[in-house]
Amino acid sequence: MLTKDIPAAIAKELKVKPDQVEKTVELLDDGNTVPFIARYRKEATGSLEDEQIRHIEERLTYLRNLVKRQEEILAAIEAQGKLTDELRQAIEKAGKLQELEDLYLPYKQKKRTRAQMARERGLEPLANAMLLQAQSKGEPLQEAQKYIDAEKGVETAEDALAGARDIIAETTMEDAQLRQNMRRRIWNLAVLTTELVKDAPAETAQTFQMYADYREPVHQLPSHRILAINRGEKLGCLKVKLDLDLEENIRRIARQVIRRPSIWQGELQTAIEDGYKRLLLPALEREVRTRLTETAEEQAIKVFGANLRQLLLQAPLTGQTVMGLDPGYRNGCKMAVVDPTGRVLDHGVLQITQSKGAKEAAARTVLASIRKNHVTLLSIGNGTASYETEQFASQLIADNHLTDVHYLITNEAGASVYSASKLAREELPEYDVVIRGAVSIARRVQDPLAELVKIDPQAIGVGQYQHDVNQKDLAHALDATIESAVNHVGVELNTASGALLSHIAGVSATIARNIVAYRNENGRFESRRQLLKVPRLGPAAFTQCAGFLRIHAGKYALDDTPVHPESYALAAAILKELGFEEDALRDKDQLALLAAKRKLMDEKKEAALAQKLNAGLPTVHDILDALISPGRDPRADLPAPLTRQAIVKLSDLKEGTIMRGTIRNITDFGAFVDIGLHQDGLIHISELSQRRVHHPLDVVAVGDIVNVMVISIDEKRNRIGLSLKRVPQNQQSM
Repeated sequence: MLTKDIPAAIAKELKVKPDQVEKTVELLDDGNTVPFIARYRKEATGSLEDEQIRHIEERLTYLRNLVKRQEEILAAIEAQGKLTDELRQAIEKAGKLQELEDLYLPYKQKKRTRAQMARERGLEPLANAMLLQAQSKGEPLQEAQKYIDAEKGVETAEDALAGARDIIAETTMEDAQLRQNMRRRIWNLAVLTTELVKDAPAETAQTFQMYADYREPVHQLPSHRILAINRGEKLGCLKVKLDLDLEENIRRIARQVIRRPSIWQGELQTAIEDGYKRLLLPALEREVRTRLTETAEEQAIKVFGANLRQLLLQAPLTGQTVMGLDPGYRNGCKMAVVDPTGRVLDHGVLQITQSKGAKEAAARTVLASIRKNHVTLLSIGNGTASYETEQFASQLIADNHLTDVHYLITNEAGASVYSASKLAREELPEYDVVIRGAVSIARRVQDPLAELVKIDPQAIGVGQYQHDVNQKDLAHALDATIESAVNHVGVELNTASGALLSHIAGVSATIARNIVAYRNENGRFESRRQLLKVPRLGPAAFTQCAGFLRIHAGKYALDDTPVHPESYALAAAILKELGFEEDALRDKDQLALLAAKRKLMDEKKEAALAQKLNAGLPTVHDILDALISPGRDPRADLPAPLTRQAIVKLSDLKEGTIMRGTIRNITDFGAFVDIGLHQDGLIHISELSQRRVHHPLDVVAVGDIVNVMVISIDEKRNRIGLSLKRVPQNQQSM
């Protein structure tokens, strides 16, 4: 592949036009960020989506590395004087690094192998003669005697034959086509088998009991099972191997190498068996295991990213005064009350799992705080003692007839990580580490995105086997997910934390700190243009970030919309064509009229307007949508989180009961649902829909509120089986 062929190759993969990829590559090479390109360069890219642009970015890096490696290999083989036109063509045609390395393998500098030592002893001519399989009346030993050379270490004819076999074993097993064929055969036909290690610790072994005597075709292994097996092997609990037809594979190779009867037939057969068992099979087994792991990791990272995005984009519960409760036994339940802006109003430690007197005192404290601070929502962490805390909250609401107070169970994963972080110390210096955790639990229901970006995404716990995958790849994917989510929503410039600002396109951690410092020193930003006064935020960074930063009630109404400053003149012209001024964006009645006019504009009218103003249709379309809803949060269209007032008990459940719950996590094999119990229930992938489901993400998302039917209860193992597909049609609507 040549560098100029890369855009066409990527375009073919994505099923888009090469010109779209070429323009996108130019924009990426010029230092533009993915969110900026996706949102503000639609005319250039043909309106490619964020995900498509990220794919182009990843494939561009891979294919450029491929071209670079091709050049290195061509130069290395040419330096050896062994580069033929046929080999050059094969190398330039290779579309994968694996194909490239297969072609290079025979010419690659290696540690001294048995074959290399045999060549040094002058046995390559004998090996070539054996491979030619010419007719001869002699015997192998008789022919081999010609190569005896004591000075070179070839003492006998047997030594000569052994050395020649080593050369043949290496030469045949390094054939690129043979390796590809055998790699494909092993992938399609091999079976991965596992067994428990006899002296594995009983507790750990129990976790991997299902793999005590397990077999599954390699190409059918799902990603979660591969990662589970890898973990078991790493912990020393499982022995893993590939089961394949050894003899048939050797016969297939022999048919390719042994083309006619000759005196060398037996020697060639021996060399092939040795080469396959000693060289090819171990290498291909490693490749297959690596491919399985890489595929599984890629899928796990993809699922983690999808879950994280859905979690970040959950609807915020704005306008609520929230009491965060971080449950605990010995050290008590930590409590923090925050107002709708996230400011801490009250805090303390409650003893609700100790004596009756302590519990009654805790109830009085909580009730007084609810009434004093006008608390409307209790956010209860789902960790240790969560169930007891939920019982306490439910009883408190019922006993005191708090009809305006609800509670919900919040995934507290990462709260302790945040509370001990440098960022938490800077944000909440006057509070103890345990109180900071309760503050986080309260704030994350008010605005999940703003709070969760402060936490290492791997600590949020919405993936599968996240600690078993390549951590560098995982971090890269999760950073991209957060960047995409934050820029999709946009950020209020005058209230956003440095952690949130650092995920805006073009804003580094340093620039984010400088924005906060400038805001603290000079007061609120009145316009986006003021950003250019922030140290290290130059014109290039401003171009990337400005459209994603909002200013509510600022100097310019357009600063509270996704319209980029570079398009303000166009936005003003569009408003004028519709009969409005920019100030109309601050007037509810005028906005209603503007929205009504926007609704009447079909694609033809939009196109005519774009042509009249000499502007791109995608940009005009986006500006029209932005103008009718300044300050709009796209998460507002999502269903609000499910809140409760009464607790659900396991004893209340029976098979056939229909419950309302929230999707908490999604894996390859199903979705976990919070139905108000201490443990989540599982909807297995087979119970998600009447139709065949390829992946749970095709049916549900983290944060979805669903009606589910209880189909199994295993109290001993704390497992609850749920079904989505068995819920009657008239009860499925949310």
